[in-house]
Amino acid sequence: MAQDHAHHIRDTKQTIDSQVDVSLTLAKHLLLNYGKKTNLVFSPISMQIVLSLLAAGSSGETLDQLLSFLKAKTIDDLNHLYSYLVDLVFVDGSVSGGPCLSFANGVWLDKSLALKPSFKHVVDNLYKAASHEVDFKNKAEEARHLVNSWVEKNTNDLVKEILPPKSLTRSTRLVLANALYFKGEWTNLFDADDTEDYDFYFLNDDSVKVPFMRMGGHQRISVFDDFKVLKLPYTRAVMGQDNWNASFDKKRSFSMYIFLPDTKDGLPALVEKAGSDSGFLERHIPSELVLVGKFRIPKFKFEYEIEVSEAFKALGLDLPFDPDAGFSEIVDDPMPLCVSKIHHKAFIEVKEGGTVAAAATDADCDLVICLEAEIEKVVIDFVADHPFLFFIREDETRMVQFIGHVLDPSTT
Repeated sequence: MAQDHAHHIRDTKQTIDSQVDVSLTLAKHLLLNYGKKTNLVFSPISMQIVLSLLAAGSSGETLDQLLSFLKAKTIDDLNHLYSYLVDLVFVDGSVSGGPCLSFANGVWLDKSLALKPSFKHVVDNLYKAASHEVDFKNKAEEARHLVNSWVEKNTNDLVKEILPPKSLTRSTRLVLANALYFKGEWTNLFDADDTEDYDFYFLNDDSVKVPFMRMGGHQRISVFDDFKVLKLPYTRAVMGQDNWNASFDKKRSFSMYIFLPDTKDGLPALVEKAGSDSGFLERHIPSELVLVGKFRIPKFKFEYEIEVSEAFKALGLDLPFDPDAGFSEIVDDPMPLCVSKIHHKAFIEVKEGGTVAAAATDADCDLVICLEAEIEKVVIDFVADHPFLFFIREDETRMVQFIGHVLDPSTT
């Protein structure tokens, strides 16, 4: 029994590592191809859950391609992982002082169809998705408003209009959606009185004055050949509160990571490296506290919206969009289902008190160690005054919720 448990844990860890690699592959493609001139944020886990739901309803070559893209051996591996995340990791901890989380899956099916029992079981019991019956044929716009309202509610009103006007038609038969909302307070809050304007330099060396948060003391920072990494932890829930499962939350911990290139124009090369090197993120996580000298992080707030079907096709995931895709496990219907579009929208705000972030994806179909020498202390500057990469992840599972880059913190 113990041997089976150890094997199960090892398999889950391998699946998570693979999902993180998929997240970084997506980040590399989106940031380098769609974010050359703009701030960009997206939720890889939101996209991956929708793809996993599609995989659960597919068969044949379409299933094989989805599993290959998601770097998973079987659909059971994906279903088990995301069921675990939905049940335990993405539970709201705000009642006990932890991050405020909302994580929801939804399915909208035309009233002329019915989900196959096997797919409905996956939807209802593993992904905890809310199922809705709608009339796409006669009331497509009404259905669009229903999806948008659901997403807006589950992202605390931050993600609006995930489906643009006329994105659903009378031929739409199925919509899958995932919504993720995160609001975390820094473990060590920045003092708003210390915030001050400084220059932020763009990739082309122009600059703009923006508010920078400042703090002294110690921070978790790692230094590498051509970049530095900062870890900013979020407050964890207080143990032992009523209505809270302390047994799992004591192991749940969220952090933001800022990857800062040494040079002002070093971001594209850093993104390339991060997205091409398996296990990159895990190998560059700071653990030690170091004394900081100059320490400045810009405040920023922006949203990003993208229809990602072309991006997926460019990465080799094209069969789900083929008219003969083969989503035969979703519904009994002589007309084959295929994915027409996948809409994704994300929002993030970083300020003195913490981070607010939200995203939605729709598919139509402490140990303190300071570096000290006997004679002098090692002091590290961390001044994020030029374009940088950031991640928000849950540290125990290592799953990444948000990835993005900041090119201009003055742009909202």
